[in-house]
Amino acid sequence: MKPELHYAEVDCPVSAPEDFPKDVDLHFEIEILDFFKAKIVSEDMGVVKKIIDEGQGWECPRELYEVEAWITAKAADGKMILPLMKNPYHFTFGKSEIPKGLEMGIGTMAKREKAVIFVTDSYLTNSSLIQIPEGHVEVQFEVELVHFTQVRDMLGDGRLIKRRIHDGKGEFPMDCPLQDSLLRVHYKGLLLNEERTVFYDTRADNNGEPLEFCSGEGLVPEGFEMCVRLMLPGEISVITCPPDYAYDRFKRPANVPEGAHVQWEIELLGFEMPKDWTGLNFQNIMDEVEKIKTTGNRLFKEGKYELAKAKYEKVLREYNHVNPQDDEEGKTFLNSRNALHLNVAACYQKMGEYRKSVETCNKVLDANPVHVKAIYRRGMAYMLNGDFEEARKDFNAMISMDKSSEPDANAALQKLKQLELENEKKARKQFKGLFDKKPGEISEAGNKSTDNDDEDSQSPEGKSPNPDEGQESQTSSVDVEVPAKSLGFLSRLWPSGRRIFAAFGSNRCSIL
Repeated sequence: MKPELHYAEVDCPVSAPEDFPKDVDLHFEIEILDFFKAKIVSEDMGVVKKIIDEGQGWECPRELYEVEAWITAKAADGKMILPLMKNPYHFTFGKSEIPKGLEMGIGTMAKREKAVIFVTDSYLTNSSLIQIPEGHVEVQFEVELVHFTQVRDMLGDGRLIKRRIHDGKGEFPMDCPLQDSLLRVHYKGLLLNEERTVFYDTRADNNGEPLEFCSGEGLVPEGFEMCVRLMLPGEISVITCPPDYAYDRFKRPANVPEGAHVQWEIELLGFEMPKDWTGLNFQNIMDEVEKIKTTGNRLFKEGKYELAKAKYEKVLREYNHVNPQDDEEGKTFLNSRNALHLNVAACYQKMGEYRKSVETCNKVLDANPVHVKAIYRRGMAYMLNGDFEEARKDFNAMISMDKSSEPDANAALQKLKQLELENEKKARKQFKGLFDKKPGEISEAGNKSTDNDDEDSQSPEGKSPNPDEGQESQTSSVDVEVPAKSLGFLSRLWPSGRRIFAAFGSNRCSIL
């Protein structure tokens, strides 16, 4: 071995005696006595794990998991400093109940794994459960991870907690019903009051029959479904849920008071994955599409726009793998895809994401620039976003493209005009006396609150229509209140001001 590769190396980590021949070629004879699989847990080599016996599965403890493990410890010289206890240690991961380095090492272990975790003094922090005497440069912890209970903070704020009390079959999360599926569960619901009142039990109140429901359709409380999606078949979990993810935003049972925190004990009996479209003929695929689309329309009518959008987008993703075989199938396919895009656009409008609604409409118009319904829906999105000129262009374009759409376009233009008049009315109220003020007071006047605007300027909230219905139903039910934040200061107060100043050959008010 050349000198620069052994002890003459610039940063050689091993020192040699002064009379050692560091500057000559050396011949090394090496016999490997043993080796082990190791994992470097910390980059500075302060925590290293030597694997003795492989564990089961791939899941490792994480924050809030409840861990059960046999633990002993030796000093670097082999002296025992933590003997074997009569019972394994129980601790909550992430709560600093054991030294930091030991917890870091256990965080890389699978169930039933046996390992030696080498921890240097910088990672031997004080802990409530295991105390290591000071003065040790390194400690070797022998650990057997007996079991851990999965505890998940579903929202990240400690309000919705899922605690697994009985393991299911399969590997987490690959064998969980992450996709929309038909689920079968038994559950018992309790109020988190002093009496812990049981308000429903499928085994007692449903003739012993389990609850069957399709996920992704808003058929159970949101917190319930979020947790079931992360369960394995046969698993039993206890869910602690706050009111806003339980029954305050869902049809509440008569014996559950408003604002109630609840606990569900859920057993996932099994689930059926959605039908695979591979091998289906075109007509069968369209039948499946119609079922999903009908569910999406129901969710839209119920005001569950996020869930409805997810249904439409699911079909659009599947459409990437559908290949029509003739012109007739191609026409049906394109019409269906366009309708789904427009349904997504309608969801975005109801969710207040008007720019995304415009972008979704453009996906239809890129392929068919004269698609009247897409132009109408884009015009409504422009109007709701306060882009009045763009909206006017779309509504006028409808009339020139299709005379039959003229009543709907005129109705939309009338609403647009009404909105502009209402905004001008607000502008006059805001600008009244503005120019009598000193220059330094103008900005203050412009920032006065508009909370006391006339009630007649607020549009009534309409009932959510079916997104597939015609333009007329859309026109009669769209809430056209424009969010002020989407407009500039002058445009918000005086929408027609730009047109007036443009008529005088000026693009802005020189006074302001």
